Amino acid sequence: MSDHRGSIQEMLAANLRRARALHGLSLSELSRRSGIGKATLSQLESGSGNPTIETVFSLSRALEMPVSDLLDARPPGGLTVVRADDVEVLSGEGVDLRALRRIDTGDTVFEVYDQQFRADCRQESLGHTGTEHTVVQCGRLGVRVDRHEVELGPGDYVGFDASLPHAYLATGGPVRSVLLLQYRKDQGAPQVTPHRDSLPPLGR
Repeated sequence: MSDHRGSIQEMLAANLRRARALHGLSLSELSRRSGIGKATLSQLESGSGNPTIETVFSLSRALEMPVSDLLDARPPGGLTVVRADDVEVLSGEGVDLRALRRIDTGDTVFEVYDQQFRADCRQESLGHTGTEHTVVQCGRLGVRVDRHEVELGPGDYVGFDASLPHAYLATGGPVRSVLLLQYRKDQGAPQVTPHRDSLPPLGR
């Protein structure tokens, strides 16, 4: 998804400034919609901030745009090879993501991520734009979507409406998986007020 011409911070800074101008939003209004402080937003727009997964998904939701529109420097066509060591890691409370590729086809956008969960760590989301698909490669992964819970093993797949509150928990050790986010190009993100306590703990 990146052609490595800039860091995550640099790409997010440029794309965030562009998106905020396009939507005609002040820093104060974007702060209100995203639940991110004005000082943090200002740092992100200047390229001096340290974005996390939670921050990027909050911005995706508030600006009604795919994550890749915030992080992407579009790659050239033809053969695309992305080496794991060349991709910056975007970290959250329980997971490390490496953005591998954005694919535009017809009226649909796909984002492909290498997704690695840390052992016994939970990653929560109040919901964001799109449909989420995960395939576990190794380890065991607990998944909660709204009030439903499943546990996945190697080779197992789960897909769901990503606007629903959801959480992942690596049970018994680290988990490696592939994450595919799917969007309609005209799809807007739901306006969800961030409130972490609204998501029940993920059981085992």
